[in-house]
Amino acid sequence: MHSDSFVQWFRQAGPYINAHRSKTFVVLFGGEAVDTEHFSSLIHDLALLHSLGIRLVLVHGARTQIEARLREAGREWRYVNELRVTEADDLRYVKQAVGRLRLRIEARLSMGLANSPMHGAHLRVVSGNLITARPLGVRDGVDYGFTGEVRRIDDRAIRLWLDQDAIVLLSPMGYSPTGEIFNLSAEDVAAATAIALQADKLLVLSEGAELRDTANQPVRQLNLNEAGQLLGEHPALPEDAARPLRLALRAGQAGVRRVHLLSRRVDGALLLELFTRDGVGALIAADIYEGLRTATIDDVGGLLELIQPLEEDGTLVRRSRERLEMEIERFVLLERDGAIIGCAALYPFSGERLGELACVAVHPHYRNLGRADALLSFIERQARTEGLQRLFVLTTRTAHWFREHGFEPAEVSDLPMGKQGLYNWQRRSKVFIKSL
Repeated sequence: MHSDSFVQWFRQAGPYINAHRSKTFVVLFGGEAVDTEHFSSLIHDLALLHSLGIRLVLVHGARTQIEARLREAGREWRYVNELRVTEADDLRYVKQAVGRLRLRIEARLSMGLANSPMHGAHLRVVSGNLITARPLGVRDGVDYGFTGEVRRIDDRAIRLWLDQDAIVLLSPMGYSPTGEIFNLSAEDVAAATAIALQADKLLVLSEGAELRDTANQPVRQLNLNEAGQLLGEHPALPEDAARPLRLALRAGQAGVRRVHLLSRRVDGALLLELFTRDGVGALIAADIYEGLRTATIDDVGGLLELIQPLEEDGTLVRRSRERLEMEIERFVLLERDGAIIGCAALYPFSGERLGELACVAVHPHYRNLGRADALLSFIERQARTEGLQRLFVLTTRTAHWFREHGFEPAEVSDLPMGKQGLYNWQRRSKVFIKSL
């Protein structure tokens, strides 16, 4: 990596390293991940997260390993509603497959960070009977046998282990109070664990396709309502994409603030998602991750950083720091994970019931993604609240965008008298007005 690129990356990652320290993350990955050549990289990344002070609970699936063991034993199996029907004679093979897989994962984690200065560093990995389960029973006429569902997670024991700097590893097996063992869904275990711990994040490394919306565009962020709508309104959503989305919705509705849906096939997906501003997956957020808010005096520095490039190329009129400080209450900001990525300002001329829309700017990385539309909608609502009937804008470079959003050409003489006297005839900005 070029030194400048490394410095920029590290500066961007630094705040996230600090923010994630001492947080509890539940990470779900399927058994498919263990059998690939990239599993070493995943283990490396998990060990690295632990070394940065992140409290990790790992939940692994075992579908491919169980199927392979049943195949070796000459057993047949079937799935109903994406759940395996576990016959009594199958259970011992399920236990064998899951037990072997758990030992493989524990052994790999115990190696520490291979080929690094932390090679040989001891990572304590613990697992045990931390899941109480119950049978699914008979549903829609199907007896699921020894397939069960989570009844309770021993969150107290998990927290005690995490407090002792251990990584907790959970397998898709549960135990009933009467000593029976049940085959569980790893998704059920991950969701129940994240909910019981009220984890800061649930990270799902999925084997399925990238989550896409009804327009076939990649999904990068949804709130819980939008996630529910996508599930209900997208009948063509593949099951391998719908299943993680249902998991995210369940966890989010039960208090897990952020669920990240990632492709296991993206090398370094966990690191890219956690330590870069935009990540590589889909975020299902129960709280506001990106939102609009009124600017304060503390935002002046970030605001200047956003608009100065546009002032230098002539797109925006220059504003001094002093002027911004005096007018800061006029600005609304679009914020993403603590960084200002957009702004706009409203200057009311109440006597004429006109308002000026000014200083509309969006960071280059976020243009053409609807952010400017969101800013305009917010300003329009604010203008109506203040009793304004029309908005006007002066622009030299973006006339087409304002025309597309309902602004009509106008003359300088159509501006409020107070604005006409300030019009810069050398700049020769075009005037547009929109009725609200």
